[in-house]
Amino acid sequence: MNDAPNSTAKTKPKIRLGTRNSPLAMVQAVETRARLCAAHGWGEDEVELVPVVASGDKVLDRPLAEIGGKALWTKELDAWLGEGRIDAAVHSAKDVETIRPDAFHFAACLPRADRRDALVGAASIADIPKGAVVGTSAPRRASQLLNLRPDCSVVTFRGNVATRLGKLEAGEADVTFLAAAGLERLGQTDVGAPLDEGAWVPAAGQGVIVLECRADDAVATAALAAIDDAPTRAEVEAERALLAGLGGTCHSPVAVLCRHSVGASLSMRAALFSPDGNERIEGEASFAPGDHAPVKALAADLLARATPGIAPHFGGA
Repeated sequence: MNDAPNSTAKTKPKIRLGTRNSPLAMVQAVETRARLCAAHGWGEDEVELVPVVASGDKVLDRPLAEIGGKALWTKELDAWLGEGRIDAAVHSAKDVETIRPDAFHFAACLPRADRRDALVGAASIADIPKGAVVGTSAPRRASQLLNLRPDCSVVTFRGNVATRLGKLEAGEADVTFLAAAGLERLGQTDVGAPLDEGAWVPAAGQGVIVLECRADDAVATAALAAIDDAPTRAEVEAERALLAGLGGTCHSPVAVLCRHSVGASLSMRAALFSPDGNERIEGEASFAPGDHAPVKALAADLLARATPGIAPHFGGA
């Protein structure tokens, strides 16, 4: 009898990470696995990646807000997490709804990558040809573009990075926007020109990978906490607190830039738009990490100053 251990036996995973199966999402899951392995001394086979086809990846011919909003990126992973089929879900922070189920919590935020948008098809907003067609399905990008370039028109552009670049190549639009962090993670930094944050305000959570698990799962929570980046978490929590205070939806054109400034404080700049870009209001706040009272005050101030074209899209209207 051969009592030698079976060398082909599969190692039981320490943690199962659920992820969308798009190329970018898989890259983000691989990065998460690498960080977990480095933090805990695990082998790669001890972190199982469990891909799922998200509803948001199935319907590409309509704006996300028309077919269910950001929940279409999370509902399959939420179901698997709730059923215990996975221990944690890997998300792009900007794709996660502001209000989440109480049963889940963010156990870790990975260090923030580039938070900027990249413009593809022109070197800058000013260099976009007059009367150009701009492809995007994001209300923030569309309204901010029309605010700066009212001569342009917007058409719906959805799909992963390769799909949107293919649509651009096919002439469905003259220019489009992609997240600079996504391009960096895919090794495509030669695609697009990152836009200056001072002139073009990014999205809440952009550039951040968040890891969500069941709130009552102490083992997964502890494992993920080892790779949590506190400065990034402080920014993401503040940005999400602003969104909650504004009472917006997937239709709400809102841009926000939150970063660490002098000392331990955070500074935030937020802009609200009317969908047609004709109206724009802005506000700023400074606060300590975790102190969201000034953030809520900023949201209240923006709502109080909201113009007729902006107000219907915020405040739970």
